[in-house]
Amino acid sequence: MAFNEMLGSDGGVRAPYAGVSRWLESVNLDQLDRRRAEAELFYRRGGITFAVYGDTQGEERIIPFDIIPRILAGKEWNVLAKGLEQRVKALNLYLADIYSKQESLRAGIVPEELVWQNPAFRPEVTGVAVPHGVYVHIAGVDVVRIDENDFYVLEDNARTPSGVSYMLGGREICYRLMADLYGAHNIAPIDHYPDELFSTLCSVAPQRAGESPNVVILTPGQFNSAYYEHSFLADKMGVELVEGRDLFIRDDHVYMRTTEGPKRVDVIYRRVDDDFLDPLVFRPDSMLGVPGLFNCYAKGNVALANAIGTGAADDKAIYSHMPEIVKFFLGEEPILKNVPTWCCRKPDDLAYVLEHLSELVVKEVHGSGGYGMLVGPQADKAAIADFKNRLKANPANYIAQPTLALSSCPSFVEKGIAPRHVDLRPFVLTGANGVKIVPGGLTRVAMREGSLVVNSSQGGGTKDTWVIDL
Repeated sequence: MAFNEMLGSDGGVRAPYAGVSRWLESVNLDQLDRRRAEAELFYRRGGITFAVYGDTQGEERIIPFDIIPRILAGKEWNVLAKGLEQRVKALNLYLADIYSKQESLRAGIVPEELVWQNPAFRPEVTGVAVPHGVYVHIAGVDVVRIDENDFYVLEDNARTPSGVSYMLGGREICYRLMADLYGAHNIAPIDHYPDELFSTLCSVAPQRAGESPNVVILTPGQFNSAYYEHSFLADKMGVELVEGRDLFIRDDHVYMRTTEGPKRVDVIYRRVDDDFLDPLVFRPDSMLGVPGLFNCYAKGNVALANAIGTGAADDKAIYSHMPEIVKFFLGEEPILKNVPTWCCRKPDDLAYVLEHLSELVVKEVHGSGGYGMLVGPQADKAAIADFKNRLKANPANYIAQPTLALSSCPSFVEKGIAPRHVDLRPFVLTGANGVKIVPGGLTRVAMREGSLVVNSSQGGGTKDTWVIDL
């Protein structure tokens, strides 16, 4: 049975949710429904939408927002934050190693074939010095609870993690629409995230005497599923949102076209995948990047966040080795646990998975967004048979994990208030000025009864996450 974050094992309300419990007793379902409708209107008027790749209608959707916040006690958050900082430090050290000395490979911490055969590994950046040794400036680490005491990491997102705009938008909705409940709690603030992000990006900029760093956000354009977030963050940080055609290279430096003439660019927060960054080095057919950008980057004349090649650290095969990576590079025991994982490239693991498919969750090594996965206990015989064939045909492409009983939180759904499964994506910033984490993160909620898939592309929604003084 899933851990209910509101109720203790004795059936009583847990201390962090005492105020929420009293508030829910004081409001009726009609009041909650009106607030839910107002939240949706806020999203529509603000253009807070997302697109689903493969949707033939090309429809922009409103992500469902659950108005009942998720609550974490400060002492719970403090443990989680320490674990997140530890994990992201290890990720950065691992990336620095595989693109230079490769000591972890020689020591057998990570099998070499997982690096060399990883399509996200970029041999072009081997030996390229990144500013201050930081590869992952913005990380989104997906964590879950299965009991009152422990958080487990589900996934490390080290490329271009999305969702921070929904985190900030959800907080604004709660502040506006639930002022009574909001005011009854001492909630740790998150609205300084754009300032922390800007500070982090500026900290890794090449030094220019007497000049403040010029930061831009590079977007693939308005048809990208996360375009709203790109424009949102540019606005909040007060920086320019640019596309590849807005930038050009001169004398091994990057410049932005402006109405006042060329302007030097020092830091690019890029929301464009590696493949499309520079057609002279990666995909020659890319129209999204900037010809010559890689050469400027390799010479240290522009900083890219996140660095090229970070995807080599966040696939699901590398995930299974993270406990050893933490111990090897930091000499510490991991604070956050990994979910037990079977790597299907190993014959013994594959045999076990094939025999227990109906009990496991199977995922593509490089998959995302809830696609290309099997939730065994919820799958029919045909789906299981199909996945069995996929596994046999390409076992190295899959990992499997036990079906976790993700914790649940009270949510307002069509039938009223009911528990729904959740995960949490905190955002970890790393720069020359250290590691910064705003308290909380984006809680994603599986709005469908019994569902364990929280991704917005699969019908999931979001909640505001409150870290309270307790």
